[in-house]
Amino acid sequence: MASITTSSAANAVAKFPLPFSSLRNFPQSISLPRRAQSSAGVCASLSPAAPALSKPDDLVENILSKVVQTDRGVLLVGNEHQKVAEVADELEKFCISEPVKCPLIFGEWDVVYCSNPTSPGGGYRSSLGRLVFKTKEMIQVVEAPDIVRNRVSFSLLGFIDGEVSLKGKLTALDDKWIQVVFEAPELKVGGAEFRYGGESEVKLQITYVDDKIRLGKGSRGSLFVFKRLT
Repeated sequence: MASITTSSAANAVAKFPLPFSSLRNFPQSISLPRRAQSSAGVCASLSPAAPALSKPDDLVENILSKVVQTDRGVLLVGNEHQKVAEVADELEKFCISEPVKCPLIFGEWDVVYCSNPTSPGGGYRSSLGRLVFKTKEMIQVVEAPDIVRNRVSFSLLGFIDGEVSLKGKLTALDDKWIQVVFEAPELKVGGAEFRYGGESEVKLQITYVDDKIRLGKGSRGSLFVFKRLT
């Protein structure tokens, strides 16, 4: 059973948080400000065409109502994914001009949705994987100035607790895209701990961020919704 656990969890980490293709011709780094205590006055102004602030607030509540309690998108059918995408497209119109520089990106985030439900978590989120693993948490923590920690906790066969974690260094590629280079993943199952594999790299475009949610999009088009925990 240990070999099954290690292999499945390895697949989980290999694709979490996002499978992105490489970008070219971006600057190597952009310094990031530390997280502010509140959202007031910390970000750049909205685009000139943005309507009253109540509208993005309504859109945020709308998209959350569509994705919560859906097993991170697994329980949604095709047209329901399309409705989520439509709300995300509307929210993107309200995104600040340089989201990478906004302190609101820092915090603890719950991965509540992916348009490709098996993408975050890899094989253990497949139909077969979900029979063996029960996902308890899928968390991403972004710490100032440039640390990202991913954690997937699960219950193996319903009675053995396990966790896969990654620590990475964040680099801003431009005003919207970030790159994270992760160290080798760590797997904990029961009282055993393993470190395996090597470094991995992901890229993510931040398409919207506020004090409640963050939207991300991979270069392959996968949409992610992160809900703020802290």
